[in-house]
Amino acid sequence: MSQHSFFTHFHHLHDPRVERTKRHSLMDILFIAVCAMLGGANDFVGMEKFGKSKIGWLQKFIKLPNGIPSHDTFGRVFQALEPQEFAASFQSWVRGFEDIVQGAFINIDGKTARAAHDKANDLQALHVVSAWASDHGLVLGQVAVDDKSNEITAIPKLLQILELHGALVTIDAMGCQSDIAATLHERGADYILAVKGNQEHLEEDVVAAFAAADEQREAGQSKGLPTVFENSSAGHGRQEQRRCEALPVPKTLRNPAKWPGLRSICRVTRTYTEKGVEKSEVRYFISTLPPQAQRLGMAIRGHWGVENGLHWVLDMVFDEDRSRARLNHAQENLALVRRWVLSVLRQDKTIPGGIQKKRLQAGWNERNMENLLNLF
Repeated sequence: MSQHSFFTHFHHLHDPRVERTKRHSLMDILFIAVCAMLGGANDFVGMEKFGKSKIGWLQKFIKLPNGIPSHDTFGRVFQALEPQEFAASFQSWVRGFEDIVQGAFINIDGKTARAAHDKANDLQALHVVSAWASDHGLVLGQVAVDDKSNEITAIPKLLQILELHGALVTIDAMGCQSDIAATLHERGADYILAVKGNQEHLEEDVVAAFAAADEQREAGQSKGLPTVFENSSAGHGRQEQRRCEALPVPKTLRNPAKWPGLRSICRVTRTYTEKGVEKSEVRYFISTLPPQAQRLGMAIRGHWGVENGLHWVLDMVFDEDRSRARLNHAQENLALVRRWVLSVLRQDKTIPGGIQKKRLQAGWNERNMENLLNLF
């Protein structure tokens, strides 16, 4: 059996149910759930229907002495599963891809499943911080944000479970924290962190350094000017131009020791036309990379790509933003399965088409499903 096989990494999971309720084995339930989501199901009802329509095929791999679990059973099991242990099984599977993720470009970003908010029962919407290896289309891990916390506490937990040596990690302004920068540097990773006013003097000093460079340029001076990289793109009715400028860390930056390994600062100006209206924004970054505008600009552009490569797909293809699973851990565990399934589909090179078409073909063609899960 392949090292990437589903059964290889998930059979050690602890079953949280009491003995008298175990009409279906935990492995059977999880196997059906994953196959169903690969084949197009997005919720517990879909998992039950998939199982009933594919029971003959499923029995090639699992015994199913009591038939297919009901959607309520799927819900109760996903509610009871301990998320960290479930995520550890996922991490075991990801480690099988170490040859392609070593030194990866890792985007760390958060996403909210809004329909999971339950005001009547004081249950907050699920917010998950994911590590996305954008070059490979692989989710490396996830951590759910506690109800009374935010991404600042979730990001360090996520970094603990990632292989970071040689990686380039990008994080939005919420993660621009000196402790996070220190962790990344200590673990052998480069970083690009977005800058806002959440760190005393940092944004002020970075903005001032670029303002001084602008004055030098206007005065006709050539020394000390930033390197520049410009590119553009068009699609979905939108045209966008990007200008990235990079400088070495200025001597005027206060408290540079707070940012271990810091080598450059960066300014990115985006100008875009959307529905005939021209808009623009300017953002600033700090990085351990040298002040080479092209490399920095491409990496920052790649971070913004997490919206299309991960978040948009989770909402449009997997209906995550409309998922109403709310009980305890059910929503967090479902979110993990979605990301695991998306990663499996991204790695596949045998089924033609986009993610939605791959799911359909996995549901229709059982050989496709077997290949995706490395069952032989």
